[in-house]
Amino acid sequence: MKNELSAELVIEVPFYDLDPMEVVWHGNYVKYFERVRCALLAKFDYGYPEMKESGYMWPIVDMRLKYVNSASFGQKLRCKATIVEFENRLKIKYQILCDETGKRLTRGYTTQVAVDINTREMLLVSPEILLKKLGVQNENC
Repeated sequence: MKNELSAELVIEVPFYDLDPMEVVWHGNYVKYFERVRCALLAKFDYGYPEMKESGYMWPIVDMRLKYVNSASFGQKLRCKATIVEFENRLKIKYQILCDETGKRLTRGYTTQVAVDINTREMLLVSPEILLKKLGVQNENC
């Protein structure tokens, strides 16, 4: 997929994200996915406020995570998100790497679908606004 459909950020693991074993609690990786997803969507000016304004909500209907290695307090994590599907749904793949070594810690994906805010009906294809925001469709189409 196009490189421009990606974003990344670095997160330093805070103390409160650790579990009793002094590694990042597994549920916090979902939070890291969310932070980099927000950075990715903001890149296209289609974050949650813009989604709502356009008349759509985009709930996550599927999420997968694969834990490879653990992260620890103070470690800098390079979080990457890439849009890999957008025609019928929004599928984003993630990687969380140790920023210092490049070692993979976690990978996964989320799948979101467009839902009309007024009718609460799920769309079977992505609305034109998403395609326009991503730059994969001309304004005149």
